[in-house]
Amino acid sequence: MSLPAIASTTLAVLLFASSAIAATVTYDFNITWVTAQPDGFSRPTIGINGQWPIPHITATVDDRVIVSVNNQLGNQSTSLHFHGLYMKGATHMDGPVGVSQCSIPVGGSFTYDFNIKQPGTYWYHSHDSGQYPDGLRGALIVNDPDSPYEDQYDEELVLTLSDWYHDQMPGLLEWFISYANPTGAEPVPNSALMNETQDLKINVEPGKTYMFRIVNMAAFAAQYLWFEGHTMRIVEVDGIYTEAAEADMIYLTAAQRYSVLVTTKNETSSNFAVVGSMDEDLFDAVPAGLNPNVTGWLVYDRNAPLPTPAFVDAFEPFDDFTLVPYDREPIFDSVDYSFNLDVAMNNLGDGANYAWFNDITYVRPKVPTLYSALTTGNMATNPAIYGKNVNAFVLEKDQVVEIVLNNLDPGKHPFHLHGHSFQTVVRSPEEAGVYVNNETFPEIPMRRDTVMVRPNGNMVLRFKADNPGIWLFHCHIEWHVASGLIATLIESPLELQQQLSLSPSPYQSPNASALTIPTNHIEACVKQNVPLAGNAAGNTRNYGGIG
Repeated sequence: MSLPAIASTTLAVLLFASSAIAATVTYDFNITWVTAQPDGFSRPTIGINGQWPIPHITATVDDRVIVSVNNQLGNQSTSLHFHGLYMKGATHMDGPVGVSQCSIPVGGSFTYDFNIKQPGTYWYHSHDSGQYPDGLRGALIVNDPDSPYEDQYDEELVLTLSDWYHDQMPGLLEWFISYANPTGAEPVPNSALMNETQDLKINVEPGKTYMFRIVNMAAFAAQYLWFEGHTMRIVEVDGIYTEAAEADMIYLTAAQRYSVLVTTKNETSSNFAVVGSMDEDLFDAVPAGLNPNVTGWLVYDRNAPLPTPAFVDAFEPFDDFTLVPYDREPIFDSVDYSFNLDVAMNNLGDGANYAWFNDITYVRPKVPTLYSALTTGNMATNPAIYGKNVNAFVLEKDQVVEIVLNNLDPGKHPFHLHGHSFQTVVRSPEEAGVYVNNETFPEIPMRRDTVMVRPNGNMVLRFKADNPGIWLFHCHIEWHVASGLIATLIESPLELQQQLSLSPSPYQSPNASALTIPTNHIEACVKQNVPLAGNAAGNTRNYGGIG
């Protein structure tokens, strides 16, 4: 499948002491409804510039990226989140509605403008009201002239995995969080997709090595992935280069990414299946007739048959916990701030099922949390001003932070941290119960930004708070985002006030060289009568007055 070339690139300044040239890469995105039928069922789908699948965003390390968005949906607001990008110095460009911005209203325009300092495989998607499964999701690739694997492959290919629903998200969400679904059973996808289609044909040449950049853009389903007759060498996960590790099968939760090297065979008489298989353990019940698999092919010979995949007796994927980052960053062995997050599912008084961290289910505040942090002065260090149901944790500058996550639920959950990657220092087996500090830590832990906790298990994550901003930590099953499985990290809010402001601010020192929230970000709030200052409830006089 080909994608439209809609990016324009303007060369900018030559980097000092480097042969690389930084560029400004611009995208103009009109977000519209289109009709698509990737599995044969025709339905309204959210596209960009009248097309779907939506375009990849492509840049190079040190580029500036400007994405200008116009919302032409007519009946829904929207936003964009650039998943996995740390947004250093640009927390206001991160994209979650109610956190770093207001939603982009119907007819509204909004500009995302940020610099990229990290190579790797990422994606972008709506972060508004469970919207991205309706189509607003695409790959984001950051090329690296200094990649340690640059000379080990001949060509790059992007391979996306996803799940697909025949019904639109607003109706599915209304049913999911309702008294009619008291057990919280998540809607099961109707099909699995590969590059947003089925029966994908990947033309390859013999004796070449391809780097596949693989992204799972699903709303719900993790997928097992394998290339029949070929071995993968893992070289990157979630933007972190790894020491090369061989794998016959990998497992990608929603939102995870891998880069793998695949060397083709020297003879061309046969073609080989590439299989993605949704993890049916995630589904409360498997609908009759569901095909959990999506099959593509490495095509050596267009005249040769496309083989039916072989039956797999058992899924035995590579364990990503064993990966070693290429930079061999040692474990953060001195923790400054540790807190627990206990995962549970429970019903509220309305009979609907919600998701909880520490007996709190997330509720979006009236004021975007970033704007509260910027307008409350020294009180910004008090988690209470952000509202109980934002589940706020305030981090101090350069602290080593530890999240101890206990999964009190019998399901698998992929957890994602905005603004950072983390060291995964513990991940227990299933049914291990809560963490009791009884593990031997790896000297060089695996790092990524999305990791799965096993059923009734636990994990321990560590990172350094070196990126002032407002960052979500949440399950990346979109149903659980909607039902409240979210915590908010308020990182170095006083330092943040020196870096960023809504307008000239009394909280900044005279010599602060702060950025200002762009006018069209503010206009998005004004058009929707969203308050821009004060605590979570918009109270600018009594910050303790949340109600």
